Amino acid sequence: MPLADDIPLARRTTPRPRRQASLPRRLAQVLLTSVLLAGGGVLLLVGPLRRWITPPPVAGLEARLDQDGRLLGHFPYPEATPEELVTFAPGLRLRPEAARSLEAMRAAADADGISLTVLSAYRSVDLQKQLFFDVKAERNQTSADRARVSAPPGFSEHSTGFAVDLGDGRLPATNLSESFEVTEAYRWLNRHAARFHFVRSFPKGNPQGVSYEPWHWRFEGSTQALEMFEPAQRLAR
Repeated sequence: MPLADDIPLARRTTPRPRRQASLPRRLAQVLLTSVLLAGGGVLLLVGPLRRWITPPPVAGLEARLDQDGRLLGHFPYPEATPEELVTFAPGLRLRPEAARSLEAMRAAADADGISLTVLSAYRSVDLQKQLFFDVKAERNQTSADRARVSAPPGFSEHSTGFAVDLGDGRLPATNLSESFEVTEAYRWLNRHAARFHFVRSFPKGNPQGVSYEPWHWRFEGSTQALEMFEPAQRLAR
């Protein structure tokens, strides 16, 4: 089991109390402190400009999210329910629109003489928990080291049912390896994947700080998928 201090609590910054401020300053603080959004009925407590609002803790983890919602570089994602998934191959499930587009992409690749294999698709939060914490313990990794190659549970794109790991059927030795980038399958994906609404999630030097994964692709061909991955897209811009 990981130690509790592997992912330390973020420190809360609290400004020192001040003596009575001038009237203009007090009015400015009041305006900044209480902003009511009439359309959504949401009350935002903003506070003085120098005060940071610490996000709530992540359930089940002794950690707090970054200001943009990430944990160790990874954005949080909802877990797809069984009703939202279809089986497109033994042991492999995706959301229906992603599965249809993936099969169309594989058929197009096959017509060009390319063998695209699916190594992984939907993964449950429970499975992701094993991949993160159990492997972390086996390899004596810190949480930060493990997060560079595997998302914490609740923060994996695979749990959405929109992400896949792909390989070259003719070069299985490159599976889940950076060497996949030298294969014909990867070169084909670079040229054609966008046509089927698949994009690489973690290119070289990605701002999330996740290790380069040329095999990991996510589907962005529906409004739901676009909304889900918008924070990651915004960070990459």
